[in-house]
Amino acid sequence: MGKIESKQPAPDIPKKISTWWERLQKKPPAPNMTIPNMNFNFPTLWGRRESKLPDPDIPSIFSTLWRTPNNPNDFVPLFTDCVGIAAARTQEYLLFLDPEDKFQPSPSALNDIFLMTYITQSSHLHMTDSFNCTTMTKQQRILLGADWVWAVLERPTKNPRIQIAVQILHLPERGGGPAEDVPPEVYTESMQMAKMESAHKNKAERMVDFCASIGNDCYALFLLFGRKGDPGNIYGVLSNNFHAAIGKTKINRALIENFFKGSRYLHTPTGMLQAIVTKRDSDPLTLLIKFT
Repeated sequence: MGKIESKQPAPDIPKKISTWWERLQKKPPAPNMTIPNMNFNFPTLWGRRESKLPDPDIPSIFSTLWRTPNNPNDFVPLFTDCVGIAAARTQEYLLFLDPEDKFQPSPSALNDIFLMTYITQSSHLHMTDSFNCTTMTKQQRILLGADWVWAVLERPTKNPRIQIAVQILHLPERGGGPAEDVPPEVYTESMQMAKMESAHKNKAERMVDFCASIGNDCYALFLLFGRKGDPGNIYGVLSNNFHAAIGKTKINRALIENFFKGSRYLHTPTGMLQAIVTKRDSDPLTLLIKFT
C-alpha cells in the first residue's frame, strides 16, 4: 500500500511562534470594579492600581446604608397610618344600618373601637417610644373631660413635649345618653367635691381648663364622630387657644361645629401633627381636620 500524502501545506512553525509572541506582548487592560461614591479600584491579578481618596463632600455608600435615622418627626407617618386605620374601622360602624333596626353601636362602643384599633396598630409599629397614647380612667374623664391623651415624647427621658387631649363628640341622634353618665359607685368623696367645684362647667370646658393649666404645648382636640348632614365621616377641631372663649361663650358641640362654617380647607392628620411640631411655642394654633 502506497504512502498517503496530506493535501494540507506544512505548517509554518516560526511564523506561528512569532504571532503567538506578538499576542502576549499586547496585554489586555486590567479590569477594575468600582463602587459608587467610593472612588477606588479593587486590586486584580494584573496588579494594584493607585487608589484615589474619596471626596469628603460625597457620602460613603456605607454611611448611607448604616446611617441611623434621628429625625425627631419620624413618628408623623406612623401616626397617620395608625389613626387612618382606626378612623376607617370606626367609620364602618358609623355607616352601619341594621335592616331590622335592632343593633346600633353605642357612643361608648364607638370610642372603644377607635381607641383599641389605634393602640393595636401603634404597638405593632413600635412607635410608643416617640408618640404615646394614655387612656383616661372613668374618674379622669369626669375631672379632666378627656377620653385619652396623645403625647409627643422627648428622647431619651420620654417626658411629654407636646400633648393632645382628645374628647369624642357624638351625634345626638345616636342615643346612648350623655357621655358624662357614670355609675354612682365611680364617685368617691374627693371626686364628688371636685365635681361640685366644676359644676358650672361642662365636659368640654373642663378639658379646655385642663389643657390651659399645662400651657400652649397642650392642645384640645374635639373628634366629631359624624356631623350634621354628614354622619359617616370623622372630623376634628384642634386648638391651644380655646380658653380665650371661656367666660365669653359656651364651649359645646354647637360652637365646635360652627368652626366648619365657611371653611374651605381641612387638614389631614399628617398636616395636623406637622403644624404642631413646627409651630413656635408661644403661638396660638387652631386647625380643622378630616380623619376619614
